[in-house]
Amino acid sequence: MMQSTFSWLDWVIFGSYFAVLAISSIMLSRTKIESSRDYFVSKNAMPTLAVAISVVATSQSAATFLGAPEYSYKGDFTFIGFYISAFISIMFVAFVLIPKFYAMKAITVYELLEIRYGESAKKQAGIMFLIGRVIASGARLYIGALAISMILFNDIAFLHVALSVVISLLGALAYTYFGGIRSIILSDVIQAAIYIGAGIAVAIYLYTSLDSVDILKALNEQNKLNFIDTSLTGQFNLVALFSGWLLLNIAAFGLDQDMTQRVLSCKNTNEAAKSLFISMVITILVVLLFLTIGAFLYLFYLEHRVEQSFEGQSITIFMYYILNEMPDGLKGLVTVGAVATTLSSTNSVLGAMASVAIEDIYKPWRLKKSHISEAHFVNMSKYSVLFFAFVLFLMALLSYFWQRYSELSLINFALGVMAFSYTGLLGVYFSAIFTNRGNSQTTLYGLIGGFITVAALQPYSFGLNIPFSYQIVIGTIVAFLIVQIGKK
Repeated sequence: MMQSTFSWLDWVIFGSYFAVLAISSIMLSRTKIESSRDYFVSKNAMPTLAVAISVVATSQSAATFLGAPEYSYKGDFTFIGFYISAFISIMFVAFVLIPKFYAMKAITVYELLEIRYGESAKKQAGIMFLIGRVIASGARLYIGALAISMILFNDIAFLHVALSVVISLLGALAYTYFGGIRSIILSDVIQAAIYIGAGIAVAIYLYTSLDSVDILKALNEQNKLNFIDTSLTGQFNLVALFSGWLLLNIAAFGLDQDMTQRVLSCKNTNEAAKSLFISMVITILVVLLFLTIGAFLYLFYLEHRVEQSFEGQSITIFMYYILNEMPDGLKGLVTVGAVATTLSSTNSVLGAMASVAIEDIYKPWRLKKSHISEAHFVNMSKYSVLFFAFVLFLMALLSYFWQRYSELSLINFALGVMAFSYTGLLGVYFSAIFTNRGNSQTTLYGLIGGFITVAALQPYSFGLNIPFSYQIVIGTIVAFLIVQIGKK
């Protein structure tokens, strides 16, 4: 494989991006934070559109940036069905969950379980979230760093990947540590504009490269323009979309503090719901953009054999194109786009993990010992951001070796690992909202039961070959039934 290096123009674009990061982080951090609530939900005063764009940025990652083009390159557009399912799921989140969170003035989504099942249930759910999120986000951070290292240094040596991890973390910390959720949300607007702009630039460049091709006719002849999977075996068929993937999206948008934290920073329930619907419309358009890039890449390489590997590492077709075909300037812009997706997903998770650790675990414990000022909890919130940044750094480095010595696909595990936690959370929350059964003890068993069920259904456990969407349904049912065993 031919591997081109950064030109002076690419380096100028790359340097300019980090100059924007530095200046904007200084400007956005100039806000007075008087309590941990201010730090984590910004006095419920964030603009609806900014929150919506932040949700878009949070839901995207380097895996999406590179993975969506790969899906349409090898298949078609049926991946968009996942986000149609997500649009339906946010109706449940917006009209059932969000009003409950605002009625109790929640900072984290797990406070609902405290009212229903007691303080221990809140802590159990928070710990389950932290465990799953550390593994998933550490792996996602590594995936983004791997892409950055390939482009910047033309290799994936350990030190260069580690440096790429540090680059992403420093950019995330610049916003998260000083300004809390307000800086995170406003920085996400910047990052989203950058990586969407990069995607548009690539799509336009590819379109002009195919000027001699009747694009729609060629894609139609290759059966690339399918948007709905009516089969019973496809990953995103209609049954899967309205069962497992629907549940997954309810958990992602309503029970995962990483996503829900920014929604809880809106002025009221109506604004929060509005932000969710706006975010989903934007997300669908963004995903369509990157699926279009994959379709264009299919036509671009239609007559050529492509070796999708780099130093033994499997890479996506978009990464292959970046390394081999992109002109000076555009390569730098796309690199910045990859950094932006990694940064936006990282700063979001740092704030989310810190909020759960402080509000659900540390603060209740500390207040039981003695009264203490809010300034203490603001400082501890910032320290926890640093702590989780370090933990994610270690997880990303571990992922470097894990992928090389394990038969598991890190990308698949990174995208699916939160579902191990999601099934338990779904079962517990459905019990809490729709029944009067369950207690703190069966809540713990339900969280663990959902996790173990999904793990047992993996091919590497007992050789079962059950689609992942159906695994989520089974795990949720098991968790729900376990919680139901307990009396009120």
